[in-house]
Amino acid sequence: MKKVYIIAKMLMLTCTVAMAQKQAQIKFDKTSHNFGSFPESNPKVSCTFTFTNVGDAPLVLNQVMASCGCTTPTYTKTPIAPGEKGEVKVVYDGKGKYPGPFKKTVTVRTNGVPEATRLYIEGDMVEGK
Repeated sequence: MKKVYIIAKMLMLTCTVAMAQKQAQIKFDKTSHNFGSFPESNPKVSCTFTFTNVGDAPLVLNQVMASCGCTTPTYTKTPIAPGEKGEVKVVYDGKGKYPGPFKKTVTVRTNGVPEATRLYIEGDMVEGK
């Protein structure tokens, strides 16, 4: 019985070490974007954040969530192989919002390292004349 316990423990340890070595890792080219000033008459602006899986296992974006309803993210939904790129496109729609500066966040949750990354967008919607 003791031999079975020792063999099972060694097998678990070996599997844990093997699994720990293969892990996805996300690396964004940039994590913030400034739209600068844009007119209230054209309130929709967008940008794209590009990332690379620098790990050695497939990367999956589990959840991409904006801090408010005026910001809409779309993202690569298929697993990203090691060395491949994906993107998160963020659209800010200031329609019906008061003119002025804004700063919003988009949280990206993955199966890799880091588990969560925050992306920032900011700008200044100026009043139309």
